[in-house]
Amino acid sequence: MNYACNMEQHFKEVAALVGDPTRATVLWTLLDGKAFTATELAMAADTTPQNMSMHLQKLLQAELLMVESQGRHKYYRFARKEVAYAVEALATLVPVNAISKKQPDSNTAIKYCRTCYDHLAGKTGVAIADSLLQQKILVQSEKAFTISDKGNKWLKNFGVDMDALSQQRRPIVRPCLDWSERRYHVAGSVGSALLDIMLAEDWLRRTKNSRAIIITSKGQQQLYKHFKISAASR
Repeated sequence: MNYACNMEQHFKEVAALVGDPTRATVLWTLLDGKAFTATELAMAADTTPQNMSMHLQKLLQAELLMVESQGRHKYYRFARKEVAYAVEALATLVPVNAISKKQPDSNTAIKYCRTCYDHLAGKTGVAIADSLLQQKILVQSEKAFTISDKGNKWLKNFGVDMDALSQQRRPIVRPCLDWSERRYHVAGSVGSALLDIMLAEDWLRRTKNSRAIIITSKGQQQLYKHFKISAASR
């Protein structure tokens, strides 16, 4: 009972932190996967550097963020990848009709293909997850993904260093609930590795000041070859 009460209290504290509009903007901005300075975060939240400093201190104390010093600058990022997954999942609480109405082109691009911290999300990310499950490269049981024997071979052939991933202190593969599709895309070490390979091979390209990802003509061909994803389905 004491444990349950303690968890409830901690949950309330975290919910209060995330519920503040300025801190919510910070967490949303950091989903980009990059580290930001306090000044950059203040600009994103349209607040003063002094006010942002106060909010960042609270997020640091709650161990939601970490800070790294480089020269004269301090850079803020998520303390652990689970924070990013939680922020993405929280966005699924937004009513469906609030994100299904006609959106500007930039928002449409975000919903179609974007980064979710260090892995691929949006309609494209979910389609890749569906394909990996259909090909039995991944196996889903309840709310977990596992890699099949066939999947290990497939991922190695795709260019994923499975031995290196197994040494990392993070889940090798896990489902991450997509806020725009309300279904799972692939996170964990495998999700990150897949995104890195697609970027390195110029299948995908990042866009400036946005989490939206551009699929190149080469990428369209390769995504269809490996995952049967067609650009026409956009």
